[in-house]
Amino acid sequence: MDAIVLVDGGTDLLMTGDEAGLGTPVEDITSLLAAQALDLPVKLAVCVGFGVDAFHGVCHAHFLENVAALAKLGSYHGVFALLPGLSCTDAWLEAVDWVQQHTPGRESIVCASITDAARGEYGDHHSLARTRAKGAELFISPLMSMVWGFDLDAVANRVLYRDAIADATTPFEVAAAIEAFRDHTPLRPRRTIPA
Repeated sequence: MDAIVLVDGGTDLLMTGDEAGLGTPVEDITSLLAAQALDLPVKLAVCVGFGVDAFHGVCHAHFLENVAALAKLGSYHGVFALLPGLSCTDAWLEAVDWVQQHTPGRESIVCASITDAARGEYGDHHSLARTRAKGAELFISPLMSMVWGFDLDAVANRVLYRDAIADATTPFEVAAAIEAFRDHTPLRPRRTIPA
């Protein structure tokens, strides 16, 4: 193997630990740190679905601040859009549609939001019965179809609680260690992105 690309559906992969909200870090950060441990010449981290994890408390102003910090390090590789009409995007859209149709009641809200954004939907658009039933207001936007690329090692090196979870062996231990870390860490105040 020559390379690994770790893809996060959302933007919480870039949360370092001192943000107002971390989203769902247990799987993301353990995957990130495991990928960092691999001896490979190319290791990339990718986020797609800007805005989708606001439901889980992610402050997207903090995501943008973290992107800027990675840019200063030369570790931000840029962004591109999932545009229908490109063969790779069309193949991905077809694959997501197939999976969603074959997992009734368990469809991915993240994938639905990203594909809806790629197809030009906007605002409180619900393509899944799951989100309509919850009554949550969605904010589908073109930003959700943007794919942000980073140097994986640089993203992993910015995780402030990496040492705190180093000896954790279960998801529950990881979650508890992150919570304990945050109990003793000054958190950045939540900010809104200026309109």
